[in-house]
Amino acid sequence: MSNIDIVVILVFTLLVFICGMSFSKAGKNMKSYFAAGGALPWWMSGLSLFMSFFSAGTFVVWGSIAYSSGWVAVTIQWTMCIAGVIIGFFIAPKWQKTKALTAAEFITDRLGKSTQKAYTYIFLVISIFTTGAFLYPVAKIVEVSTGIPITTSIIVLGVLILVYTAVGGLWAVIVTDVLQFIVLTAAVLIVVPLSFDKIGGLDNFISQAPEQFFEFTNSEYSWVFMIAFGLYNLFFIAGNWAYVQRYTSVATPKDAKKVGWLFGALYTISPLIWMLPPMIYRVLNPELGELADEGAYLLMCKEVLPVGMLGLMLGGMVFATSSSVNTTLNISAGVLINDIYKGLFPETSDKKLVKTARIATILLGVLTIIIALLVPLLGGIVEVVMSLAALTGGAMFLPPLWALFSKLQTGKTVLSVTVISLGINAFFKFFAPDLIDLTLGRAMEMGVGMGIPIVLLLGIELYLKYSNSSTSAYDVYETKRQLKVAEPQEAEDGSNNKGTRVIGIGVALTGLLILILSVIGESAQLLVGGMGVSVLVLGLYIIRKTKK
Repeated sequence: MSNIDIVVILVFTLLVFICGMSFSKAGKNMKSYFAAGGALPWWMSGLSLFMSFFSAGTFVVWGSIAYSSGWVAVTIQWTMCIAGVIIGFFIAPKWQKTKALTAAEFITDRLGKSTQKAYTYIFLVISIFTTGAFLYPVAKIVEVSTGIPITTSIIVLGVLILVYTAVGGLWAVIVTDVLQFIVLTAAVLIVVPLSFDKIGGLDNFISQAPEQFFEFTNSEYSWVFMIAFGLYNLFFIAGNWAYVQRYTSVATPKDAKKVGWLFGALYTISPLIWMLPPMIYRVLNPELGELADEGAYLLMCKEVLPVGMLGLMLGGMVFATSSSVNTTLNISAGVLINDIYKGLFPETSDKKLVKTARIATILLGVLTIIIALLVPLLGGIVEVVMSLAALTGGAMFLPPLWALFSKLQTGKTVLSVTVISLGINAFFKFFAPDLIDLTLGRAMEMGVGMGIPIVLLLGIELYLKYSNSSTSAYDVYETKRQLKVAEPQEAEDGSNNKGTRVIGIGVALTGLLILILSVIGESAQLLVGGMGVSVLVLGLYIIRKTKK
């Protein structure tokens, strides 16, 4: 990596950090800190949802699968598109109508305080492992690109991420997410044509690719796996507490629908583009083995990107992947403060609550760093991500999601399904191989993880329906919800306009940086320069819109 690339990384890091820190005074109360005031523009929320989810493993996890298995990685990600469309039609507007600040608040209103406390503790434990699994790919990217030891990368990046998330709250997360989306889209649209050029064009790529490289499934990632993983994505994107925040932070149910639809639309197109570089690198260098394929995406970028653009791509990748970390840190701190601390100390002022929330974010960030350091000892990032999905996805997120639509489920039934499902999944994962000599394959593990809570909830729902069970708990919840709907809405405090303006300035400066790199670079100057102009014009257009 050249000195220019390193300078670009530092400049882009500074730009993202300043954008996030510019909202240090935005969190004047809990709603502005954790829900951006509750009237976030739908396109910002949708892009942030996309970046928060997609960045968790696109470059390392799915890039690794794309290198080793080819088109299968695209099929896996298309299940996310289907999930987004379904969520847009049915689930996102339902969440917005709850008028809850967090998913935990909904669980309290709908299923009771004791149920909410149990779910909160389970969620916080799982979220620490999840954020650790998200932080690891960031450090892996840095290690592959710069040679900096992965341990050092995890610690430094973890500290940087938790600082600007703790200071800026949800607005810091949203603004940096949108900026990263623009940067990475521009960068990958440069990488793809240069990658094809490197191997002599599309025909050479197809002819030299391994056999069955363009099959939709394979023995490990079969259609059974795809269906089960599609259900996991539906439950996870619809019910994960961090993503629920994107549906509840917009102004209307119609806006919430658009958030889901934008996510689905982006996941229709993006897998086709994002997965090509690691797939092409398989043809260019088929010798990567074991965990080395986790770096295939960056290795392709290093092969083809002109001077400076590798640094920008790396900076975008790092902060895009970091998006998953800061999103989960923000909502986890929100759960701790809004749903536990505030209950213990109800008289605490808004100013003190926000200060405590920032401290909670830092403490959770430290635990995230520790978990990320342990990922290599747990079998690598692909194993960790897939196992977490199978173990916790359906068990944790489907039962409360079911209660969003059911009038019959109670706190006891919903929590029982979660605990039983987690117990059964843990048995098959950790104990069955030794006790009964049974090891589930990838597809069956995912199928069991998603199938058990579905069967249990369906059985309970039918039993409650035909035994004429009372809906009194739901009636109480509906009364609470109607009171929240009737509450006067806070006037928009200018944060939307400020957020849009900060995004515009960040995008424009990034376009200017790309233009400068096109002049410095000795190759692909027209392609890079054209992209720089496009990004600069987009940034200026966004700034102009805020002045109207």
